Formats: sequence, structure tokens, C-alpha cells
Amino acid sequence: MGQRPRDLTPNASPQHYLGAEMRAWRTQRGFSLGKLSKLILFNPSYMARAERGDQAPSADLITAYDHALNAGGSLVRIFRRLRESGATDGFSRGHVSNPGPHVSKGHVDLADAPDAEASSSEGIAVPARTDDGRIIFVTISRRTLLGTLGTAAASAAFADASAVGAAAPARGSLSSANAIEHLEATHGALINSDKLFGPYQSIPIVERQLAAMKSLREELRGEDRRKLIYLHARYAEFAGWLHQDTRNFRAAQHWMREALEMAHLTNDRQLTAFTLARRSQLAADMDDSVDALDVAEAAEQHAEPNSRLAAVAAVFGAHAHALRGADDACLRAYDHAHDLRQAMDADPDSSLGVWLDAAYIEAQRARSLSTLGHYQAAAESFGRAVADLPADYHRERGVHLSRQAVALAGAGEADEAGRIGMQALRIGVETGSGRITRELAQLESSLIKWHNVPTVNEFRDAMQEAVLKQA
Repeated sequence: MGQRPRDLTPNASPQHYLGAEMRAWRTQRGFSLGKLSKLILFNPSYMARAERGDQAPSADLITAYDHALNAGGSLVRIFRRLRESGATDGFSRGHVSNPGPHVSKGHVDLADAPDAEASSSEGIAVPARTDDGRIIFVTISRRTLLGTLGTAAASAAFADASAVGAAAPARGSLSSANAIEHLEATHGALINSDKLFGPYQSIPIVERQLAAMKSLREELRGEDRRKLIYLHARYAEFAGWLHQDTRNFRAAQHWMREALEMAHLTNDRQLTAFTLARRSQLAADMDDSVDALDVAEAAEQHAEPNSRLAAVAAVFGAHAHALRGADDACLRAYDHAHDLRQAMDADPDSSLGVWLDAAYIEAQRARSLSTLGHYQAAAESFGRAVADLPADYHRERGVHLSRQAVALAGAGEADEAGRIGMQALRIGVETGSGRITRELAQLESSLIKWHNVPTVNEFRDAMQEAVLKQA
């Protein structure tokens, strides 16, 4: 029989009251601490202390509870009231009024939008090694992670991104044309930052801009409103991508649903096709081959014939076939994607899927080959893909390298796998990409049997240093 939970004392302090409400919602929804911990990626010991009132909960923990337990914003509102009344002087100063995936979808004024600076204390899911050697994910503050790993490059990137988002257009402060121009410029800057430095510094800024757009839509009409809705769809899709890269799939799904809703409002078939294709990619990352294939086929049907977006949809559909173990269908789909790319009509005005080229298709084919167990061919293809990547695709280089290392290990080339894994690990630490982390965790497990290979030991020692040990 499990240990009886300690009785709570909600009247002892505001912190104790909030903790009691957190436990009440959790038990009402039938979640144990362990089950909820796995869902929201927080340490269960920390969650228990917060529920008992022994430790102040962070804003990120409150929003995660509220979203996962379908509390409808109740916990967020309690935290906000306590903060505004001055009763939370010991609490985290993070913004729980964040309109992102962990908060109800109600309207949020711009004054409540999260400051870019506040994200330095937000929780980040990072790999941690348990006592039995497994790697799990725990959440720590960004500031702690950066201080521990010394990621100066990521810190600099965060400062740059904060500067980009610091001047979000306030209600009535800009003309509609200037507001839309500002949002377009910020979107491009954030995409470039993500290529180099990964998702974490961009997420709070993107969600702040989404809150701004919801407010601006109340004021705009006609063509300006249509442009704003189009931008809203692009920002929501980008938010989905950022969370997908961190492997926060619940948040990624939320934003992708919003992106598709906005795309439908624009009546833009190409935008809808692109958003559907991205939803297929997300489903594949979640190992849902059925949805990945169905949505990819729908995306290609929406796309213009012989268009870049038709090729994008074909690529994501191809990997869905790989997840199902269908070798022939997978390879035919990649050949089809190449045929579409070669026949596609030039569309210099469209920024949708501009990253698709022959090298991208081959990198995705390599991933599918590895999934299908064709490790040697996959490793060789990844090597070519890395060589062809533009210099500013820093994070994607790390993703390709980590997947190449896994393929090399599958092919029995342990020495080279360890060497390539070291390169990927450095980029993974700098960018915080969950896609890189996942591959490296798999790599470490597959390399255990080669404990006498020097590069393998070097990689495993580096992982040991980079990964936080669970207390």
C-alpha cells in the first residue's frame, strides 16, 4: 500500500492555499504525482513540495498543472490574484498570464503578455540520468541550465532574440500597416535565430506576438485584417515548430491546431496545404504513422499540382510509410517528391517551404532508411546532407549529425558513431534541441556494448558531464 499523502494546511499561507488547490485538481482528475509528472515533465518531488506548500511553485509549473488537468484557468487565476495582491512575494515572478499552450484560450491583454526577460527563469525539459542509468527528462530553470553548461552562445542568442521581441506593437500605438510590417520582420528574425540557436529563447517572444495579434484583430478590418490572420497562422505554425523541437508535443499540437484554424479563415489553399504538411511532420515525430500518412495525403491534395508544397507533403508522407515498415512505398514516395520538386513552378513570392531542395529530401530519406534498418545507406546519406547544409542551419546540422551517429552505431561503426556523436552533443547543448537529445539518448544506449572503444567512452563521458544527475 502506498504512503498516505500528508494532510495539507491551506489556511497556513497563500502558498499553502495554492498548493492545496493544485492537489485538489490533480486528485479530482485521477492523476497520481508520478503519472502527472511524466505528462508535464516536472520532477515529482518538486511537485509534491509545491502541493504541500513547502516550496513556492513556479509560474511554469502552475500553467502546466492548469493545462494538463483541464482546470480552465482556475489555477492561473489564483496565482495571478495572489501575485497582484502582493501575497506571493516568495513566488516565481514568471508570467502565468502567458497566452500560450499552457493557458486557457481566453483573451489576454497585451499588458499580460510575457516579457522576453522573464523567460530566463522558465522551465526547460532537459535530459537527466537516474540512479539506474536511464535517461529521463526533468525541468529546471533556463538560468540554471545555462550556468551549468556554460552555453555562452545560447545566452547571446537569447539576448538578441529578446531585443527583437521587446518592442511588440501595443494597442493603438502603430498604424495597421506598421504593425503588420513589424510582425513580418520579427517573424523572419525569429526564424533565423531558431536556425542558429534553437527554440527556447524564441518561444516566449512568439507567444507574446500571438497575444498582440489577437488584440490587433479587434481593431482591423478588410485587407489589413486578412493579412493579420495570415500572419497569425504563420506565427502559430512557428510556435508549433518551436515546441516540436523541444518535444513538448502537447503544446505543439495546440499551436498547430490554431495555425490550421487561422489558415482556413484566410481561404488560402497553399497556406492550408503547408499547415497540413507540418501537422503530418508532427504526427510522424510522435510516431503516429496513421495520422502522419492521412494528413500528408490531404496536404498534397490541397497543394497546387507540381508545387513546392506538394513535394513537401510527399516527403512527410514518405516517412509515414517508413514508420509503418513499408520499404517500397517509402522509397517510391521519396522518388515522387523529387519528381515534384524538379517539375515545380517557380514561386519566388512564397516563403512557404522554401527550405525544400534536393538535399533536404535526401536528408529525410536518410532518416527513413535508418528507421527501416538500412543503417549503412542512412549514414552515408546523412554525411552528404551535413556537407550540403547552409552554414546558418546550425541546429539542423546537429540533428543530422545525431541521426547519422545513430545510423553508424546501427551499422556497427562504433568508433565513427562516437566521434560524430560528440559533434552533435556540442550543438545539442548549445541549442537545447529535444530532437538532438532524443537521438543522443538512443545513441548512448546502443553504444553500451562497445565500452572498449575510446571515442565511445569519450562520448559517454561527455554525455555524463552534460546531463544533469537526478538528485
